[in-house]
Amino acid sequence: MNGHRALAGVTLALALSACGGRIVPVDGGYAPPPTTKRPLQPSVTPPRRGGSGGQANVIASGRSFDGRIQPSTPLLATPVTVDPTATTAATAGVTPGPAIDTLPITEAQAEAARQAFLTSCPGLMRRTDASGLTRGTDWQPACAAAATVPRGGARQFFAAYFEAVQVGDGRAFATGYYEPEIAASRERRAGYEVPIYARPDDLIDVDLGQFSDALKGKKVRGRVQGSALVPYYDRAAIDRGALQGKAPVLAWGADEAAVFFLQIQGSGRLRLPNGEVMRVGYDTQNGRDYTGIGALMKARGLLQPGQTSMQGIVAWLRAHPEQGRAIMEENKSFVFFRELDTPPVGAMGYVVNGGVSAAADVKYVPLGAPVFLSMDRQDASGLWVAQDTGGAIKGSNRFDTYWGAGPVAEATAGGMAARGTAFLLLPRGTLARFQSTSFGTTVGAPTQP
Repeated sequence: MNGHRALAGVTLALALSACGGRIVPVDGGYAPPPTTKRPLQPSVTPPRRGGSGGQANVIASGRSFDGRIQPSTPLLATPVTVDPTATTAATAGVTPGPAIDTLPITEAQAEAARQAFLTSCPGLMRRTDASGLTRGTDWQPACAAAATVPRGGARQFFAAYFEAVQVGDGRAFATGYYEPEIAASRERRAGYEVPIYARPDDLIDVDLGQFSDALKGKKVRGRVQGSALVPYYDRAAIDRGALQGKAPVLAWGADEAAVFFLQIQGSGRLRLPNGEVMRVGYDTQNGRDYTGIGALMKARGLLQPGQTSMQGIVAWLRAHPEQGRAIMEENKSFVFFRELDTPPVGAMGYVVNGGVSAAADVKYVPLGAPVFLSMDRQDASGLWVAQDTGGAIKGSNRFDTYWGAGPVAEATAGGMAARGTAFLLLPRGTLARFQSTSFGTTVGAPTQP
């Protein structure tokens, strides 16, 4: 999970207060009462101050999962022709999806998504949407209404204020992540030898857009060597001591494979020798490309059928420590952490919630937007809110679903590889404007029979 400093609670209230006035939804659905002169108050817990700055509300998911696979039949996507050079949702094209009130969304699931969406509203209204689909003002009516939905009205809220669209071909693939717990110590001692690093002092972030308009939106990370900016140390160099004296060590892990997967998950709990728990979350990364070692191991015949889950990979790495270290070093990406005093936070700076939050590519999904996944696994299907990003989560209709902490979350996330159809939920009227104005590009063209 990519963590950033969260907005203060007053920002949410002020942002929502700009959406005053009576909101009248399309099709005569639920409408909140008129606002008064007082700003709208969000029905979420305000953020706790602390190391993460994350918003510390924890939402019940309304989703049932026990780690076992229960097959389901996905809805069919609309066949379309997609430009293979598309790099955003706007260039991949969008087509109308099913009516939201026809989708199999439970009230409990809708209520969980409403709370997560409301938490995300300041970011939705403030950020520039890299997908090219929406403007910040598009989200104001739904954000205002989300704060005043009565008990039992969450499902109708989504039907009244949103429309489902298919991005590109709509064919979705979803993996899973969770908050792991690993053994660690704040001090180096026998049995605790694997460093968990904070951000290095010499790691530099460079916004290339400051040098050329053609590079706007592109960033690199590196370090200064002489008078040149060079790539930062990769995993192999770091394993061999390149960060000695350059990066603080937050804690020392007991297991190399466990620390490696802590980096992949992006946050976790460190169980200290005295039984206390220390939470760490993503701070930054070394700027190197991510390589999934599971695919490498499978291609080389190192994993037998049934071993391709996270649990199977970890077992192999532990059984072959030297060969395993070499394989892990083929993933040059390396994550640096910071200590947290709240549950894990996502890329928006808000707490992510198991069975509710998902990671997506911001070039295809506005960060904070609801998404309905219709997958070949029942536990992955339903309403999610895109509150996070991930180094390996790239492309149209690619999602990483978050499952929380504990053995069931680990089993569910570790074996998650669901396929099906994704429908992005956008504010009503967005698609019509997108089709009829020069705000976006053309929608995906239906395939001719």
